[in-house]
Amino acid sequence: MPKELIRLQNCTMAFDGDVVLDNVNIHFNDKEFLTLLGPSGCGKTTMLRIIGGFLKPTSGDVIFDGERINDVPPNKRTVNTVFQKYALFPNMDVFENVAFGLRIAKVPKDEIKQRVMEMLEVVSLKGFEHRDVTSLSGGQQQRVAIARALVNRPKVLLLDEPLGALDMRLRKDMQIELKRIQQALDITFIYVTHDQEEALAMSDIVVVMNHGVIQQIGTPEKIYNEPKNAFVADFIGESNILDGVMIEDGLVEFFGRRFQCLDGGFAPNEPVDVVIRPEDVDIVPPEEGMLRGVVTNLTFKGVHYDTFVDFKGFKWLIQTTDYCPVGSRIGIKIDPDGIHIMKKSEYSGMFGDYSSYSEEYDELGDVNAEILEELEAPEA
Repeated sequence: MPKELIRLQNCTMAFDGDVVLDNVNIHFNDKEFLTLLGPSGCGKTTMLRIIGGFLKPTSGDVIFDGERINDVPPNKRTVNTVFQKYALFPNMDVFENVAFGLRIAKVPKDEIKQRVMEMLEVVSLKGFEHRDVTSLSGGQQQRVAIARALVNRPKVLLLDEPLGALDMRLRKDMQIELKRIQQALDITFIYVTHDQEEALAMSDIVVVMNHGVIQQIGTPEKIYNEPKNAFVADFIGESNILDGVMIEDGLVEFFGRRFQCLDGGFAPNEPVDVVIRPEDVDIVPPEEGMLRGVVTNLTFKGVHYDTFVDFKGFKWLIQTTDYCPVGSRIGIKIDPDGIHIMKKSEYSGMFGDYSSYSEEYDELGDVNAEILEELEAPEA
C-alpha cells in the first residue's frame, strides 16, 4: 500500500481577490512520479510553490509526513525545486555547482566529495566535474541543476516545467532520463507541465487542472481512456466529443443511431457526452459503415493521415493509415471499447467538433490556389 507523504487540505490561494486555487484537496504518495498538468493559469505552479514553501495558502493546510508545515520556510523543508531557468553559477565548475548547498550546510569536505560524485554518476555526468557549466549543452546543464537539488537528499523534488527551454529531441531524451533518475533514487517527483505527451510518458499519476480546480486524478492510461469530462478528453490528446443519450447500460444513441458501448451506471435516457478518439475509428466502404460522411480535408502526418470527415455538419478527426482523398464518401466502424461515455459538465458542447480546423485548412487551400493561379497567369 503506497504511503501518503504530502496532503493539501482545503487549500485556497488568492491574489488580490483573484482565486488561483479553489479549495483543493489532494494527496501525494511517497516514491511516486506525479505530474500536475493543465493550461497556463490553471494553478499548477501555484500548487508547486505552496508545497515548496514559497507561497503560503490563503486558507487550508499543507501536511508533510503527518505534520502541518504551513509556516515552515523552504530551507527547512526536505523539498527541493528545479526551475525552468536552472540558475547555475557561471563562475563555478560542475562540481562546485552541485556542492554549493552542502558547503552552505557545512558538510565535511570528504562527505561533500563522496556525495557530489555519487550524484554526478546518477545523472550521467561522471567525468564532467571540472567542466565549465557554460560549456555544457542545455540537457547537461539541466542535469547539473537536478544533481544540485538532489545532493541534499530531499524527500521530494519539485520540477517546474524544467524541459521548456530544450528542443524537441532533447526533451524526449530528458523525459526518459528524468524517469530513470526518479526510479534510481526512489523518491517523490512532482512535475509541472502543460505538455500532455510529457505527462503521459513519465508519470505514475497525472493530475489534470483547469481554473484552479482539479478535473481528474489517475494513471496516464485511466486519464486517456476514461476522461471524466469534456475538458479532460480534449486536453489529453485529440477527441471527437458528441452529444448523446444513454438509452441503458451498454447502449448509447448519437446521430440518430444506437451503438453498443461498455459503460454503465447512467440513468435511462440520460443525456451524456460521447468521446471517440481519432485512432479508434476504422474507415470502411460507405455501404458497410455505421455512419457515412464526406472527407473535407486531409493532412499527411508521417505515420498516419489526419482525415477530417463531415457527418451531418459535425466534423470528425480520424487518424488512419488509409488514404481517402478530399471529397470521397466513406463509412466508419467503431468497436464498443472505442466509445467512452461521460457525464454532462460545464464543458459540454465546448470541444470535440473539428469544424474550425477544417475551415482553417479550407482557407489555407484557397490562399494556395490563389498564389498558384497568380504564378501560372501569363504576363501582360
